Amino acid sequence: MIDIRFVRENPEAVRESQRRRGNDESTVDALLAADDARRSALQTFESERARQKELSRSVGKASPEERPVILAQAKELAERVKALEAEAARANVAYEEANRAIQNIVLDGVPAGGEDDYEVLRHVGTPRDFAAEGFDPADHLDVAEGIDAIDMARGTKVSGARFYYLKGAGARLELALLTMAADQAEANGFTLMVTPTLVNPDIMAGTGFLGAHSDEIYYLPADNQYLVGTSEVALAGYHKDEIVDLSDGPIRYAGWSSCYRREAGSYGKDTRGIIRVHQFNKVEMFSYCRIEDAADEHQRFLAWEEEMLHKVELPYRVINTAAGDLGSSAAQKFDCEAWLPTQNRYMEVTSTSNCTTYQARRLHVRERTTGENRIAATLNGTLATTRWLVALFENHQQADGTLYVPEALRPYLGGRDHIAPVDRK
Repeated sequence: MIDIRFVRENPEAVRESQRRRGNDESTVDALLAADDARRSALQTFESERARQKELSRSVGKASPEERPVILAQAKELAERVKALEAEAARANVAYEEANRAIQNIVLDGVPAGGEDDYEVLRHVGTPRDFAAEGFDPADHLDVAEGIDAIDMARGTKVSGARFYYLKGAGARLELALLTMAADQAEANGFTLMVTPTLVNPDIMAGTGFLGAHSDEIYYLPADNQYLVGTSEVALAGYHKDEIVDLSDGPIRYAGWSSCYRREAGSYGKDTRGIIRVHQFNKVEMFSYCRIEDAADEHQRFLAWEEEMLHKVELPYRVINTAAGDLGSSAAQKFDCEAWLPTQNRYMEVTSTSNCTTYQARRLHVRERTTGENRIAATLNGTLATTRWLVALFENHQQADGTLYVPEALRPYLGGRDHIAPVDRK
């Protein structure tokens, strides 16, 4: 949800945010109307309830002759107050629905437009010249199968399309990546968490994931719970309905979890290998911080993501995501995209979002202050995930079929600097 006081005072800024996202700006006027109706209904209810209390107090002071009349008036007023209370409740529900229809207000500097309107902030590293090395690169699945790291066929047999087994070197590489990410997170003050992957509806809704892209989420109707697509959801809900102390700086968590996405609408897109799959593992950074510190915290998250990419020696670029391609809770998002040589394109491997107060407002997470407690800000960012293997396989393959292991990963793989192909004859 967004701060209704900000909307009242800056309606045009909110309309502009909606326009930049490509959303219907009339939702802003609908929210203001719902807010007026809610406040009017609440004021009428509270005024009549005060009159009811005053009338009730007068019963004991009334004479025997006056008492029946006053009791009749009190009964009639009680029915009216009950009806007004119900009306105020309905008006509040309508207000909350109108508020939830508006996505987070985008920050200055976020480009307008959709998926293709991002701003490239920088390129880091130089893609390999495979032609100069004398061979054509194989795609990630061929490389992985060459070192017996992935079994797609049996994944499909057991669970269906877009499922897979990581095995041998593939399983070890994923664990190495995630463990290195966990170590880096802890070194920077994050508390490592292994989080639940099933959450209740109020938590999923509170993080903003039940909006336009809710068809991406697995829902278990028998349990009325959702499978998470990121540990961000569980970490955002960790302090629900709590007051947190941010006087010593941000509270940072790193969530290690399996993640599940239906990949609805992506049929026919990246169907080969493990670029778009239904289940994967991830280490996710999450921060609760003061509103004033959120922009700086966002830059820190991006720097930590880039540090991980340097460790695995991948060429990449950083983009400032356009407003229309932001999730509903993000006010700004930076993506790091690794080079994919066989597709001659960059592929997203990390993203970090500044959600300002949007999630915390929905989940009632407040910051303790010397005056009145106030809503906190939240941020999230990916440190490593299964998809990184795609970029590792493609960028670090060798002409003889071996896989080069980046130096920073070697301590997590028993010191191995290469992984040799497997003869499966």
